[in-house]
Amino acid sequence: MAQRFLVSRRDFMRSSAIGTAGLAMGARPSFVAPSDRITIGMIGSGARAHGLVESLKAFPEVEVVAACDAYTGRLERIRDRTDGRADTMADYREIISRDDIDAVVISSPDHWHYQHSVDSLNAGKHAYIEKPMTYSIEEGAGIIEAQRRNNLAVQVGSPGPNGILVQKARQMIQEGKLGQVTMIRASTNRNTASGAWIYPIPPDASPETVDWDLFLGSAPKRPYNPERFFRWRCYKDYSGGLSTDLYVHTCTTINYVMNAQIPERVMAMGDLYRWIHSRDVPDTINASLKYSDGFMVNLSGTFNNQGGNSGGMRILGTEGSLVFGGGLRFIPERVNESNGWITASWPKALADAYIADPAIRHEEMPSSRPQSTIAGEEVYHAEGEDSMHVHIREWLDAIRDGSATKEDAEVGHHAAACAHMINASIEMEKMVTWDGQSLTAN
Repeated sequence: MAQRFLVSRRDFMRSSAIGTAGLAMGARPSFVAPSDRITIGMIGSGARAHGLVESLKAFPEVEVVAACDAYTGRLERIRDRTDGRADTMADYREIISRDDIDAVVISSPDHWHYQHSVDSLNAGKHAYIEKPMTYSIEEGAGIIEAQRRNNLAVQVGSPGPNGILVQKARQMIQEGKLGQVTMIRASTNRNTASGAWIYPIPPDASPETVDWDLFLGSAPKRPYNPERFFRWRCYKDYSGGLSTDLYVHTCTTINYVMNAQIPERVMAMGDLYRWIHSRDVPDTINASLKYSDGFMVNLSGTFNNQGGNSGGMRILGTEGSLVFGGGLRFIPERVNESNGWITASWPKALADAYIADPAIRHEEMPSSRPQSTIAGEEVYHAEGEDSMHVHIREWLDAIRDGSATKEDAEVGHHAAACAHMINASIEMEKMVTWDGQSLTAN
């Protein structure tokens, strides 16, 4: 059994400056020439990691050479998926200590992200960090600092900004086509057990195949529980639930298209109505986010209805709307004033004089205008490379030549902060604000 690294969250956060400084002494920035291969270690080998391994196979210069996990079955499948080439182990430190590994993919449970990220960056490894980047809002600064100090490529796993339709939306907003955007509405809905993370548990799961203590790490100590291990997104000890698993994608996209960062205030409500087995995070949430950039966001989600497949996002501006879902639609605003019902209460002479004004007639009586054609809806569909492929390629390019990624540690922190503020508001039953250092309730 590999040596374990088990500390309490409090002790780890207190000692992280000392521990990461020690790792930094051996840091090795690992930029490689464009013609060379990029070697990758997988930290955490669950279902998402296996999907990422398949995505990485599309890049011939990439080789997954190592993987770690606390369940032996996942490691067996990783070996199969890499044709036996990947070394497997339980302890992630065996991966980040290797000189023949350039980068890591961190797809461990959320409560491990901070330690895995900071230790990997301080060991000189570029990092692809699955969303949410952090388990708590306070952890963001440490990962940002580690990336900047070590000058390494970080990409957080929300590919929205690398989607062509999202980039089109950003362009249209920046060009002013929507006018003034003051409201964004978004929803994400599911209605299956697997959608609510009630995943099937492997029949061979047992204390012999699952390293329970390794999984727990800094989380509260509990007896072995396969539901908590294989359905960790359902529990606050390891995850932020719906907010950090799904809303974080939406917030990443909103921040990108609006060129925004963290909301100044968040008010949210959530509850557990249906999926009461194997979870303690809400299955239904409504949240309102107010940005200092001059707009608000309404987020809603439930695991109890698919919403008629009406999930998606609407960006509402004074001159038009953008609607995501089955492509991207721009819907221009067609606004006509109509004050006749008001002037009908005036003395008749005054009402007649009001509507006789040519400017008023033009504004309030479209039928009096000369014939003309007006632009209608515009519909855009994505074509070509998948956004996930582009997202990973951008990270690989950054490893090779030091170019920027759209979702580095700072951007990942901003998106995760939205989710953490939603959860904090639900917990405290109050509006919350974040000043960059601490959360406060109003």
